[in-house]
Amino acid sequence: MAILITGGAGYIGTHTAVELLNSGYDIIIADNFSNSTVTAIQRVEQITDTKIQFYEADIRRYTDLTAIFQNNTIEAVIHFAGLKSVNESITHPVEYYDNNISGTINLCKVMQEFSVKKFIFSSSAVVYGDPETVPITEDFPVSTSNPYGQSKLMTEQILHDIFISDNEWQIALLRYFNPVGAHKSGLIGESPNGVPNNLMPYISQVAVGKLEKLHVFGGDYDTRDGTCIRDFIHVVDLAKGHVKALDYFDTQKKGEVLTLNLGTGTGYTVLELIHTFQKVSGKNIDYDIVERRPGDIVVSYAAANLAEKILAWKTEHNLEDMCRDTWNWQSKNPSGYDT
Repeated sequence: MAILITGGAGYIGTHTAVELLNSGYDIIIADNFSNSTVTAIQRVEQITDTKIQFYEADIRRYTDLTAIFQNNTIEAVIHFAGLKSVNESITHPVEYYDNNISGTINLCKVMQEFSVKKFIFSSSAVVYGDPETVPITEDFPVSTSNPYGQSKLMTEQILHDIFISDNEWQIALLRYFNPVGAHKSGLIGESPNGVPNNLMPYISQVAVGKLEKLHVFGGDYDTRDGTCIRDFIHVVDLAKGHVKALDYFDTQKKGEVLTLNLGTGTGYTVLELIHTFQKVSGKNIDYDIVERRPGDIVVSYAAANLAEKILAWKTEHNLEDMCRDTWNWQSKNPSGYDT
């Protein structure tokens, strides 16, 4: 019995693969390598001293998926395979809906065909839109203004409907806040194509000299230093949340849909992140504060107590750990996996 990880060569997928293997699970990785590389899987093998079975496969291709399910005994699916840039989704909405919605529907069809009914979905705090208050609890109203967020919301609804039609399914909708950091070995980490869309890899690439300067969008918000506040979570803590979800389903042995925030419950400003990174890395981060960016949410951080209550999961890493591990990865791999 194996856990199939779609998008398992990506940033969160590789870290989750490590934690699953460390917890005694057998895994299979499927990835089309559109935004990842086989090198990342080889690094996971190096960390865990385990040979990993993987398939170059696209979730939109039915034959790719059926081949995996026919040749292996799959116990559960952890679904990371998806496009994930808000800005890119606005300019390429059809591509996002095709991959994130059609691909997931295709995956669910194959799972139904092979009677695999344990599904952990990589959702996002983007589904909460601009919250009226913080911290954000799982029962907050959901809304979003971009195709990426819509694809997450629509997939959540599809999975709810699947459960209504067959309540033997065990489904976890894990709403991530802002994953950062890297494995302590420095062998795996975030390696975006081109210019990073996210704050932490942008900071680390400025620190390593790959990028010249960081632009901080807005310095006059009603926050403690004028910059936006986010809930940053170490990717290893996030990965362990998936292991805990699998463990929970194995213990409960009943069908249900779990909707859980995975965050620290603490908000940090953009400047606090920059200054902490400078402190632990010893590198100066050159930045300019520029005009606000339209659509940016001012404050967003999780209430994470429900995940602790249900899964016995909580974060173990602080902001310094996140920055230190990011710098360890970036300094050892200045160009990511292309080094």
